[in-house]
Amino acid sequence: MKSKLFASFAEAVGDIPDGSVIGFGGFAVVGMPINLYKALAEQGAKGLTCVSNGTRGGATLPGDGPDMGWLITNGQVEKVICSFTAPTRASQKLVFTEYYEKGLIDAELVPQGTLAERLRAAGAGIPAFYTPAAVGTELAEGRETRIFNGREYLLEEALPLDYAFIRAQQADSFGNLRFRRSQRNFNPLMAMAAKVTIVEVEEDILPLGAIDPDDVHLPGIYVQRMVKVPLPPEGWWPQRPAEVAKLEAARDAR
Repeated sequence: MKSKLFASFAEAVGDIPDGSVIGFGGFAVVGMPINLYKALAEQGAKGLTCVSNGTRGGATLPGDGPDMGWLITNGQVEKVICSFTAPTRASQKLVFTEYYEKGLIDAELVPQGTLAERLRAAGAGIPAFYTPAAVGTELAEGRETRIFNGREYLLEEALPLDYAFIRAQQADSFGNLRFRRSQRNFNPLMAMAAKVTIVEVEEDILPLGAIDPDDVHLPGIYVQRMVKVPLPPEGWWPQRPAEVAKLEAARDAR
């Protein structure tokens, strides 16, 4: 069996071509593939369509932390498909907003549950589905709707990805993954929707079978590439669960 473990993030993203559709897991900073964001920014692929819950890693990510803003500033992004195109607080400024208002990138706003279901549908081989979300809003204008049992539903198409960038706590050599707590947000769905899934793994890669089958959150059949997260340089954004736990404790004490 060919190894799925790559020596570096640069190697893992090195062949991603211009025009790719890439899904980025994470809900704010939780489960966010920050190392893969950075590697892709350095790799330089352009004309990308980026799929994510939002365009920013949340208020706890340092201003210089890697997120979609890095890719947008680099001129790598052509379109964004996400649930939040606006900042979550008035004091926050998004790189995305500036570029979108200037007409430099396109955006598609998708309700959060619909975004998750479009990804799930792609992974399950379902081309489209109907949902009541967004019916009667600007998002539904000019689009197909249908009445079921007296209620109007909007047709939504599946959202397949060329690549998925995700983050997990544990992995074995085949790519079976275990996520830490709410890391199980968009990460499994994006992996199932993608042709190629690249994972940054927080802990050492375990031997095949070391993760109990009941604890496998995503089967390795959906994973093609893995990179172990290195220890962070001094002052860099926390990479490991213990470091993140300290931030969470400080936040909860406020």
